[in-house]
Order: sequence, then C-alpha cells, then structure tokens
Amino acid sequence: MSEMSSVNRKWIQALAETISKQVKHFNKTEVECLIRGFNDLLEEQNISKNTAGGLDRGRFRSILHDMFGMTDYMIMDGVFRTFDKDNDGSVSVKEWIEGLSVFLRGSLEEKIKYCFHVYDLNGDNYISKEEMFQLLKNSLNRQPTEEDPDEGIKDLVEITLKKMDHDHDGRLSFADFEKAVREEDLLLEGFGICLPDNTSIERYERHLFEEQ
Repeated sequence: MSEMSSVNRKWIQALAETISKQVKHFNKTEVECLIRGFNDLLEEQNISKNTAGGLDRGRFRSILHDMFGMTDYMIMDGVFRTFDKDNDGSVSVKEWIEGLSVFLRGSLEEKIKYCFHVYDLNGDNYISKEEMFQLLKNSLNRQPTEEDPDEGIKDLVEITLKKMDHDHDGRLSFADFEKAVREEDLLLEGFGICLPDNTSIERYERHLFEEQ
C-alpha cells in the first residue's frame, strides 16, 4: 500500500512539474493540490462512463453548482465547452487546471476571452442576436407580468447591440465584446454570471490549498 502511494505521489509530482510550466497563475505545489482534488472528483464520478479519465458534463455541472453556486444550465454548458478545449466530451486534469487558472485567478484579458467563449453558444466566434436573446431570457429573473416577457428581452437585446456592436453588423465579434468590456467592466458578465464571486473563490481555494 505504501509502495503504491509512493508511486502515486511521484506520478502526481511529475505531472505537476509538467503542468505548472504550461499553466499561468498556479505554482507547482498548488498544481499538485489541484491534481489530487481532481482525482477525488473523479472517484466520486461513476468511472464506468466512457469519459477517458475526465469529468463528464453532468459531474462538471454538479461541481459548478455545489462549489460555486451556479444554477443556469445554459451558462454551465458554456463553461464546460470552454474548459473542454479538445471537445471530446470530458474535461481532463490538464483542461481542469487550465480552466481553473482563468476561472479563479485570470487577468481581465483572460476573463474577457473566457466569457466571450461561454456566450458564443454555437462556437462560430460571434454572439448573435439569437444567442443574446437565449442567454438573457435564461438569466433574467422571470417575473409574472401582463406584458409579453419576450418583447422586453428583444428590446434589451437591441439596447445591448447599440451599446456593444461597434462595427454595426448586428452581432458581437470578440473585438466588439472586448472594446465594450474595457469601456464598462460590468458588461463582462452581461449575458449571465459565468465567473465565481470572491467569496466562492476564497472558500474553494482554502478548501483546496490549506486543508490538504
């Protein structure tokens, strides 16, 4: 048993050495903690699913909900797509750590890219009017009113486009989105909360880095 744990520890150290050279914002010791945490999450997942040693969409959603309080399935699916860089339907340990480096500690530039990809639902490198409508409809608290709520959301999409669509082509390119966010940083998560708040970050990092 001790021999196995020794082998496992050496494997984690070697993997951490490699990943820490490729990922920003985490040092080697933190990467080791992240690998151990990832392995724990995998054990909790039903490994019999064909996920090639990665977190599947369902488990990933549960983590976002339980650890970071996310509830919007459309946004959570967007976060999953953004983490799953090779698009194989599961998040590997390297993808998990790369994703968390931006999710927890990213620069504004990194977070702008991340949020844009989350909101680009079909992956065509634009946020279309239809995508804005779906995202806003999903994220706004639906209050029962006499007015048609869809009409109010359509109006909001038009207002948003006037503010953010700098090249006036009826959709948001990354350049449009970046320019708008740099002018008004509240627009970063304008189509739905897809980043954790500071309290969630501190709690998660404390659990991960201090309690291990």
